[in-house]
Amino acid sequence: MNARPERRAFPVIDTRSFNTPYERGKAYASKAQRQVQQSLLTYKKLFASCGLEWTEVCRRATAYRDCIGWLDPHLIEEIEGIAAGTGTHFEEILALNCRTEILPASLFNNVADSGECTAIAVSSKSSADGHTWLAQNWDWLGEQRFALVVLQTMDSDGTPISTLTEAGMLAKIGLNARGMAVGLNILRTLDDGARPGIPVHALLRHALSFDSLSSFRNRLEVIAQGPGFGAGSNIPCADATGDVACFELSPRGWAEHPAQDGVAVHTNHFLCGPLAPRQAELGASLSTESRLQSATAHAAARPVSVEAIENLLRDKSDGFTSICRSPDPSLPAEARLETVAGIRTDCTERRWWIAPDIPSQVRFEEAPTGF
Repeated sequence: MNARPERRAFPVIDTRSFNTPYERGKAYASKAQRQVQQSLLTYKKLFASCGLEWTEVCRRATAYRDCIGWLDPHLIEEIEGIAAGTGTHFEEILALNCRTEILPASLFNNVADSGECTAIAVSSKSSADGHTWLAQNWDWLGEQRFALVVLQTMDSDGTPISTLTEAGMLAKIGLNARGMAVGLNILRTLDDGARPGIPVHALLRHALSFDSLSSFRNRLEVIAQGPGFGAGSNIPCADATGDVACFELSPRGWAEHPAQDGVAVHTNHFLCGPLAPRQAELGASLSTESRLQSATAHAAARPVSVEAIENLLRDKSDGFTSICRSPDPSLPAEARLETVAGIRTDCTERRWWIAPDIPSQVRFEEAPTGF
């Protein structure tokens, strides 16, 4: 392994000492000014490449405010605080948190034709150490690596939360002090953005207020009967009880892709029959199916060891479309996806390790949780 010691751990932003969501949001933004500005720059350029002016993106984002308020009004207060802490408009921070829903469903055929993210969840009964694990690579635009922060915050009940996220966003990949962990694989459907629904980044933050997959499953059903989901996504989950699964979301509803022999693996296409017919067309070079095959092969042996999980996240067997991605210099800059980070989370011990660059080139280092 060619280590890159120059790539340091992502900044840790701790807002738990502040009493209100607004104050926590403002503190988050004031401590991550540079990273929030990087997020805004990245997404302004990305939306422009899709033919959307930033003013129009912000206008569309306002349609999701009531959905987020329905989910948890404290999240709206926190977004207001983030805007105040960076001196930006509320709608701009709202747009960051609704970027998945506003980006066109044809994204995989345009700017990012190769998909993003490979995830694995391993139950305690199937792991070598008897712990429950959730791990994934997060593949995205390389410049956005410089916007990443580890946010330590809390939910409205005071449960400590730690999440690796793009600055300005409420959450992405994370875990809480109760041993609940979540990840994200973007999926795309023909119905994305057709009507407002819960944005997935708000939902990820909301998921981290639960103590188990069981309670989160119940909540997903309530959401589906209420405002629904704004766009396609998959949320791989694991908890300290040993429960693991992948929850596929769509504006048409949700479905569970259950673990097979205690292991669930997912990439960027629908695996649940009821939702698959509305999947958006996948680009000719999309690697989601080959990555799923590679990940399944890595996870085939039982029990699954930490070494096997890291080997999966470092797999480069398919060149520039591998699980562990390096940017392809033959592509336009806006389409050069790469693995911006790798994450493996031990739900049993409430600990996690982050590779802050392409995992084949750096070590997984334990990151603070604040628990």
